[in-house]
Amino acid sequence: MAARRDSSSPTPSRKTAPEEELRLPIKLDPVSNGEFFPEPASAETRAAQALALRMAEEGARRTGRSRRDFLRSACGAAATLLAMNTSYGCARRGAGGGYAVPKEAALDEEAAQAAVAGDEFIFDVQTHHVSPERDWMKNNRTLDFLPYTAAGWCAEKDLSCYSRDRFIKEVFLDSDTDMAVLSALAGAPGDNPLTTEEAVATREAVEKLGGDRLMIHGIVMPNLGPLKAQLEGMQALAETWKVRAWKLYTVWGPDGRGFFLDDPEVGLPVIEQGRRLGVKLFTVHKGLPLPGMDPHFTRCRDIGAVAKLFPDVTFMVYHSGFESPRMEGPYNAEAAQAGVDALVKSLQDHGIPPNANVYAELGATWKLLMAHPTAAAHVVGKLLKYVGEDRVLWGTDSIWFGSPQDQIQAFRAFEISAEFQEQFGYPKLTKALKAKVFGLSATKPYGVDPTVQRAKLRADAFGRQKELYQQVPEPSHRTYGPTTRAEVLSLLRRNAGRP
Repeated sequence: MAARRDSSSPTPSRKTAPEEELRLPIKLDPVSNGEFFPEPASAETRAAQALALRMAEEGARRTGRSRRDFLRSACGAAATLLAMNTSYGCARRGAGGGYAVPKEAALDEEAAQAAVAGDEFIFDVQTHHVSPERDWMKNNRTLDFLPYTAAGWCAEKDLSCYSRDRFIKEVFLDSDTDMAVLSALAGAPGDNPLTTEEAVATREAVEKLGGDRLMIHGIVMPNLGPLKAQLEGMQALAETWKVRAWKLYTVWGPDGRGFFLDDPEVGLPVIEQGRRLGVKLFTVHKGLPLPGMDPHFTRCRDIGAVAKLFPDVTFMVYHSGFESPRMEGPYNAEAAQAGVDALVKSLQDHGIPPNANVYAELGATWKLLMAHPTAAAHVVGKLLKYVGEDRVLWGTDSIWFGSPQDQIQAFRAFEISAEFQEQFGYPKLTKALKAKVFGLSATKPYGVDPTVQRAKLRADAFGRQKELYQQVPEPSHRTYGPTTRAEVLSLLRRNAGRP
């Protein structure tokens, strides 16, 4: 297999040592979480990368810093976003979105901080890691795309780049994330990349560092084995392991066919069991059709139905129904069979108003849309308009995409154009509205007091250590997922069809 490409540079990873350090802080190369095929970098993206590196060279020279230090500064992130604006034509007539970064931010640290820094309460409701130690790797001959030893990624035959320690560093040290949810992965017992016990151990490891920063989900796979066993397993997850929500992959099935939440023999019993157990929060993978699975079951036609049936239950739609590489436009009820439009239509068909018991989550979706600012304006705008300004949640699908800091910085700077606001009724992305998305909206379903929690987390031992670390940070600026269609297919072949 060819050597892996650097996650944020347009040139191959076979470089001299100084050049190897030049990873852009806003990561733009193709990468997947294993649930979709990454598109090759477009000509516009390659141009943005090349321009950003030239700007970094100039910025480092003019500010008296090394190129590596420049790219690790706020100016480095601002320069990359400016290069993206140029290459993606964000100032072009008809462009619906772009990054609000002044030109001087490429050289002026104060201006760059104003554009890409912030002090929001950031609650990432979708993160992942795996266990590098167990036999599930050997059982599945896992995973061709991971151990890129020549490029310096993971140790040979090892998944250390997806480990608990790397997860904690990338998410909690190298980003502004305050709290996170470690979400469950699909997989039968014994073959699951992360067991509940391992997720609990990660939660406990984070608590030992200081504070209650991490919550966990419990996986429920009602179409895998006897339903009775799954329902009994839910009781153990709730009572023994104190999961805060259930994770469902309706698109996944052992025979390639999934299920719908309103199926009276599969989906409804799970929701009813969750209600009985007092854990009435369901996070559901919708969108990003898993390769090899029937995409019909990843679509959102059942979301409105169960939201109406169970008004006391909260449903979080992971990925918001977004389907890559389909690029979204304005909502069209006449052609709303897939994507975010299918979510909106399902809510409208069942009379679910904005800010009700359905939330839309941005994990992987925002990452995929960062290089498509006009489509991003439509997706974010539609979700805020139709799902509700209090019901759009921050998620990043990290650690697959490395540290979420670049996603945070890009969203801080992102804006929906005045033209799109007027034409489509999308809201203006004010700092107050972005603060809701970044974390405040997630605090209600998860029962968190953001003011109290922030004060605790920033004053505890880990918070103090993080403050010291950020004085001389060492971010990797790497992504870790498969970068080509062939790598995703290899992953699926060697992982029994699971992402």
